[in-house]
Amino acid sequence: MVSAAEQMAANTSWAAFGKATDLRKRIVFTLGLLIIYRLGTYIPVPGIDGAELRQFMEGAQSSIGGMLSMFTGGALGRMGIFALGIMPYISSAIIVQLLAAMVPSLEQLKKEGEQGRKKINQYTRYGTVGLATLQSYGLAASLQSGGLATDPGLFFIASCMITLVGGTMFLMWLGEQITARGVGNGISLIIFVGIIAEVPAALAQFFASGRSGALSPAVIIGIMVMVVVVIAFVVFMERSLRKIHIQYPRRQVGMKVYDGGSSHLPVKVNPSGVIPAIFASSLLLLPVTISTFSGNQTSPFMSTVLAYFGPGQPAYLLFFTAMIVFFTYFYTYNVAFKPEDVADNLKNQNGFVPGVRPGAKTAEYLEYVVTRILVLGSAYLAAVCLLPEILRSELAIPFYFGGTSVLIVVSVTMDTIQQVQSHLLAHQYEGLIQKSQLSGKGRKRNRRKGTTRR
Repeated sequence: MVSAAEQMAANTSWAAFGKATDLRKRIVFTLGLLIIYRLGTYIPVPGIDGAELRQFMEGAQSSIGGMLSMFTGGALGRMGIFALGIMPYISSAIIVQLLAAMVPSLEQLKKEGEQGRKKINQYTRYGTVGLATLQSYGLAASLQSGGLATDPGLFFIASCMITLVGGTMFLMWLGEQITARGVGNGISLIIFVGIIAEVPAALAQFFASGRSGALSPAVIIGIMVMVVVVIAFVVFMERSLRKIHIQYPRRQVGMKVYDGGSSHLPVKVNPSGVIPAIFASSLLLLPVTISTFSGNQTSPFMSTVLAYFGPGQPAYLLFFTAMIVFFTYFYTYNVAFKPEDVADNLKNQNGFVPGVRPGAKTAEYLEYVVTRILVLGSAYLAAVCLLPEILRSELAIPFYFGGTSVLIVVSVTMDTIQQVQSHLLAHQYEGLIQKSQLSGKGRKRNRRKGTTRR
């Protein structure tokens, strides 16, 4: 049987969208803030030699430049005030979530409701300032040592750090405003817009390579087909669920006896989302980032590390796969899905898995099921992230194309569409309630008129 909510979702149309004035205001507000973000990527950091920077980033586009430009919307290539992007905030949020799963005091804060959530958000902001400060200092020092500063010195480093940290904090504020007053998750939409903004230039460069003969027509067609297949595969896997049957016993409330019901506990094939890919990419790009912006001052140890862990190398691919698998299990069991907490919640609600005793046995069963599911989930993440890396290194594609960007774009698109549908459903529910209230008032008036006539 199709539920009433599903029927209303199927009946949503442009007419319903036109009547939802609150949703239109949210969408306009979101687009306005995203436009401000895009304009900010073109405001340069003071003290940077623009000509040297363009020449430098053209040479680094296939490695670190392409990866970081993807997350910063091209701000790094132009060394704009948003050159650090929103990554310090994302890293701080993930670190705080992991600490909240391991530190008892932080775990207690998560259980305190709204006040605990505000406290954790405050710690996340403090962590963002700390990470942005460290990254801005490293970037400023690397720019200065690489000869990209017009007036190197302490003043350049200080001004660069203040500008970059301020840009990251402003982006964090923009993301929070979009989440609260707009549509979708603000932080995810900022990354999404940054990736989409780089797509036209990447496509132009891709087809220019085909016209120049650097890539054959067969390779171009094959890559285009592969992109479509990967996107369809990601959508299918992100919507895949393992439903665990949950049974509720018969209960008595007062003099009434209610029959026991049943439901399903949905477990996603990929509960951790794109976080393992982002974490693994950040770890692997750290030595490349340091060496890229340091110019010719790379130490022998760093040169050895880059020789084995450079993009496309076998050790790089193997370590990338291992990190994705590790972070998939680690983040799922510590943040996304805790079997002990789920088992306790089911026990408190008098729910149980048929054939499994409530409590510790249910937690063991859930852990067994999730572990088997994550074998498929981690393999899916590793395949999506590694396939573009292998093709890019083997076919010498002259621009960055990564599976992480595909994962982010697909996930954010699906989440935003779902939120828009939720707003439309809420608007339809409000319309039905108003109609029922008006019809109720009309009936009362007719009854009053009938009594006066008598």
